[in-house]
Amino acid sequence: MVWKLHKTVVLVGMMGAGKTAVGKALAQLLDVPFLDSDAEIVSAANMSIAEIFERDGEPFFRARESEVITRLLDGTPCVLSTGGGAFLAERNRNLISASGVSVCLEVELPLLWSRVRNKDTRPLLQTADPKATLTELFEARSPTYKMADVSVKASSMYSIEDMAHRVLNALQDRSDVLEKADA
Repeated sequence: MVWKLHKTVVLVGMMGAGKTAVGKALAQLLDVPFLDSDAEIVSAANMSIAEIFERDGEPFFRARESEVITRLLDGTPCVLSTGGGAFLAERNRNLISASGVSVCLEVELPLLWSRVRNKDTRPLLQTADPKATLTELFEARSPTYKMADVSVKASSMYSIEDMAHRVLNALQDRSDVLEKADA
């Protein structure tokens, strides 16, 4: 099947939800570019997100994140993965709503923890009790993620490709975002 993407698909959700992996697979299915706002920030700053947080603080990082999301939404429609905190900012939600479609990857807390517990690349989890921190973030952020245009539930039973197909299926009803194209 050949698809024409009219708006950028912006994947949102918690760290560990699979936004990057699912985003890459979805971009392949749609034959469009995949972009990652965190990777764009790392590239521009020439340092890791953890280093940016440590050196300049979270407010500085969030401001750069909004700039990058704005720039990427102005480009050719693509699949865009965002950092876990990006959708929390009303400015970013408004930008995404105006130029794209937000898709939340809904993942239950135990699965998230299994995915992030052994990673040292998550600056917000560099605490004395990272599981408690993740739980607090999950509970605080979940209501905002529910504001996404589309939500797709994840499961440990689904492969990355399964999730990409589930997102594609969820978008098929949105003619403003996606339409079947002549091959």
